[in-house]
Amino acid sequence: MTSAAALPRWRSLIAPGIATLVALAILVTLGTWQLQRKSWKEGLIAQIEARSHGDAGAILPEARWDSWQAREDEFRQVRLTGTFLNQFETPVYGLAPAQRGSPLQGFYLMTPLRLGDGAIVMVNRGFVPTELRDPKTRPESPLQGEVTVTGLVRAPEARNFFTPADDPAKNAWYARDPQAIAKAHGLTRVAPFLIDADATPNPGGWPKGGQTRLNLPNDHLKYAFTWFGIALTLIGVFGVFAWRRVNGPQGS
Repeated sequence: MTSAAALPRWRSLIAPGIATLVALAILVTLGTWQLQRKSWKEGLIAQIEARSHGDAGAILPEARWDSWQAREDEFRQVRLTGTFLNQFETPVYGLAPAQRGSPLQGFYLMTPLRLGDGAIVMVNRGFVPTELRDPKTRPESPLQGEVTVTGLVRAPEARNFFTPADDPAKNAWYARDPQAIAKAHGLTRVAPFLIDADATPNPGGWPKGGQTRLNLPNDHLKYAFTWFGIALTLIGVFGVFAWRRVNGPQGS
């Protein structure tokens, strides 16, 4: 039987116990969420693999652009033919993975491609380092006449709290957003998606295409184990604390 002297000690565990249960619920929720993210990431990786390595097809017809959904079309390999509007080449600030050391700072060249029917698709032709931002520094890179582009369908680049505002007047851009770029240049009939050109070499070596990152990291299982591990540690710590509180010397 529990002694009368021990009852006040048990009551003293109520507040710490509630706090521990709340923290435990949060930790378990975070671990479960990471497992759900793991499942989602595995599905996304499988989807990217299937779409990006398939045969190059046609882009979605203009008549269906209003209903375009990234989840149904992104990362699909496509081939399209048209004429680049090089006068509207738009450098968008970004980082390219480096072979060693820190990522390379520079720009992705977004260039409108006018199709045979007059519609326009924005093509990310690839990356150039900062010193090659000005087209005059790479006179061979603009492609003239009718060209065929092979690449991956991509959704507009998502902006976040840290993305600076674009400044079209200064030709300063920080997101690969086809509609925003088109509006600045007065272009219409522009696709809601863009095409990341493949690694086919360009004249003069720049820009360098094939910049789409396909090997997505999947560390969610590790994160889940971390949260569940902290939860188990919390249970152990509270168990030791409760035992000492109840069974320790009077006044402890």
